[in-house]
Amino acid sequence: MDLEDTGCRARFLIRDRDGKFSDLFDTVLRDAGIEVVLSGVQMPRMNSIMER
Repeated sequence: MDLEDTGCRARFLIRDRDGKFSDLFDTVLRDAGIEVVLSGVQMPRMNSIMER
């Protein structure tokens, strides 16, 4: 299933600062019109709430 199939579009992606996300990952999302929002530094409660 693709978001385009449902008629809606993602505007933001909230992610943590893990090293597994490269600059290329952010570039691909930016080119698709999706803004990447990083979680705060060393904020485990914020990260756990976002993952729910």
